[in-house]
Amino acid sequence: MDEHGAVDAVDVDPRDHARHATDVDRSASFDHAKIEQAVRLILEAIGEDLDREGLVDTPSRVARELHELCAGLRSDPKDVLTVVFEEGHDEMVMVRDIPVYSLCEHHLLPFLGRAHVAYIPNLKGQITGVSKIVRLVDTVAKRPNIQERLTTTVAETLDEVLDPRGVLVVVEARHLCMEMRGVRKPGAELVTSAVLGSFRDDLRTRSEAMSFISAR
Repeated sequence: MDEHGAVDAVDVDPRDHARHATDVDRSASFDHAKIEQAVRLILEAIGEDLDREGLVDTPSRVARELHELCAGLRSDPKDVLTVVFEEGHDEMVMVRDIPVYSLCEHHLLPFLGRAHVAYIPNLKGQITGVSKIVRLVDTVAKRPNIQERLTTTVAETLDEVLDPRGVLVVVEARHLCMEMRGVRKPGAELVTSAVLGSFRDDLRTRSEAMSFISAR
C-alpha cells in the first residue's frame, strides 16, 4: 500500500528485503519517561489543555500502551519456536485466521486482520506446537511494521528454525492509516504472502494451501 492508498495482493519474495524485523536491537531499553514527555508535547502542539481531567493521565497511559504494543522489539521471534515434536508428520500443517494487530510504521496507526500460516515438516517429520505459531505471529506483529515485512519475517523465522520443506504465510489486513485519513477507504484490505520451498516450487501444493485459507 503506497502513500496514496493503493491496495494490492502482494506476493513477497523474502530475498527482496535487505533488513528484516529480526534485526532489531533487543537490548534497547524502553524509556517510559521520554514517551510521557513526547506525548505531552504532542498534546500541547495540537492545542489541548494538559490540565483537563481526561488528559491528566494520558501521557502515562500511552507509554504503558506502547510498552505492550511494541513488546516484540525486545523479543527474538526465533525464541518462540523452541519446542519441537518428533511426530514423523509429512503433510501440511496450517493455522488459519490468527488475529493480527500491529502499528503502521509510517503513521503509527493500527493495522489489523488475520494471518494464515502453513508449513510442510522437514524430512524428519518434526512439528512445533500450534500455540507457538500463534505466538510467533504475535511477537512479530508487536512492533512498528509494514505488512510486507511482517509477512516475510514470520515465513523466514519458521524456515530458519524448523527447516521445513515449505512455508506459506498469508496476511490480510485493514490499515487505519488509509481508513481514517488520506484516501479514507474503509474496508479495503491489503493481502500479502511469503512463499518458500515446496509451496513456491509446486503449484498444486500452493493451490491446496490457498483452498484451505479460502474455505469457510
